[in-house]
Amino acid sequence: MKLVVQRVEHASVKVDGNICGKIGNGYLVLVGIGQDDTEAECERLAAKLVSLRIFSDSNGKTNLSLKDVGGELLVISQFTLYADCRKGNRPNFLMAKEPKEAERLYEYFADLCRKEIEVVETGIFGADMKVELLNDGPFTIILE
Repeated sequence: MKLVVQRVEHASVKVDGNICGKIGNGYLVLVGIGQDDTEAECERLAAKLVSLRIFSDSNGKTNLSLKDVGGELLVISQFTLYADCRKGNRPNFLMAKEPKEAERLYEYFADLCRKEIEVVETGIFGADMKVELLNDGPFTIILE
């Protein structure tokens, strides 16, 4: 499982021109589910994500977590995180989990986050999504 975590001032996702997810201060999280990923991996990374301390405290140090600042989450599925570009110029996605199981784990991951964070928005799995964000920092972390 791969997460690209971007600290944002705000972010939103549209499908067919309609906003289906929108947050204020928090994280935009792009989620890739790989062939070997399980519920245990979702649980480990969800716990890590909500406890990750990348918000500044009153001294300007990155000491505060999403929970500490009352931040929000926008979770977007992105199988392209498993693109293999080692051979040729066209990526293959054979390392991404098949869509039906990937969607189940993506929803499970979002539900785990909802247990810890009050506002958790999502995109629509498999849809053509347009994502907008204002990256704060910029501050981007990759979790695997």
